[in-house]
Amino acid sequence: MARILVTGGAGYIGSHTRYFLEKSGHSVVVVDDLSRGFKQAVPDGALHQVDTRDTAKLTSLMRQERIEAVIHFAAYISVGESTQRPELYFSNNVCGSLSLFEAMLEAQVKCLVFSSTAAAYGIPAKVPILEDEPYAPINPYGESKVMVEKILEWLDRYREFRSIRLRYFNACGAEPQSGLGERHDPETHLIPLMLRAIQTGKPVTLFGDDYPTPDGTCIRDYIHVSDLAQAHIVAIEHLLGGGKSDVFNVGTGAGQSVKQVLAAVEKVTGKKVPHTIGPRREGDPPSLVADSRKLQNVLGWRPERANLEQIVADAWAFAQNVTA
Repeated sequence: MARILVTGGAGYIGSHTRYFLEKSGHSVVVVDDLSRGFKQAVPDGALHQVDTRDTAKLTSLMRQERIEAVIHFAAYISVGESTQRPELYFSNNVCGSLSLFEAMLEAQVKCLVFSSTAAAYGIPAKVPILEDEPYAPINPYGESKVMVEKILEWLDRYREFRSIRLRYFNACGAEPQSGLGERHDPETHLIPLMLRAIQTGKPVTLFGDDYPTPDGTCIRDYIHVSDLAQAHIVAIEHLLGGGKSDVFNVGTGAGQSVKQVLAAVEKVTGKKVPHTIGPRREGDPPSLVADSRKLQNVLGWRPERANLEQIVADAWAFAQNVTA
């Protein structure tokens, strides 16, 4: 079992991954500046409030804690915000990552799993998407992730710095046993926004119903956050076992439309979702679905919770507990 540093471990996916790492027997140290994360998502004593751009503090922490590998989540993730403040995203996501890598090299830590994104593909030429689809980001958020991926490719070539880049699609749901769930501020993800609309009575806006899809709404690949966390664990264990650098999609391989998600939320909750239909958001592809066979074949990962109604039920249980 290894001693692993998780950056962004007070956030949604980072906190779930920390939970499953510990259940697997690994020892976890969390770094988060708490600008977007939640202190209560991390057990007492595990959190170090550090900005990833503070190279010296990261180096000292990794040496002190005898870190063997890093899983890197710390990043800003709002596409809309990235178009309004591109400089913020390049400073935090790119400069923060480079600072972390410099600290790792200084501390002789050379295994990393990187939280990347399907936004690296932009509007793909074909769906489901394979990993060899070229980089084509259409917003600063996606570009920031691509820039980090390219840095990692060069570090692997010249610095023996091995990494797994996980490009994932629409993370959702919650782990029932952990008390953890999704609560971004501001929230931009579809399922929690629909659940919030039910709780508050304030309509959620669904963007576009005139796409070239069967029901006119966007199709996305919704991956349960617990399945996503498990992908990070098999990836870091692959590297710790001497495995080589690689890139993998993480998704279910099945797409669900916005209207299908709406129907699932209404069925699970037994309540109507107050909503309005707005215009398309600029740059939203009609369909984004992962081909994750490579991850399944190479690392043996499988999505265990791909049922949309189960995903919604887990998210609804968390949303009710948070409100209470």
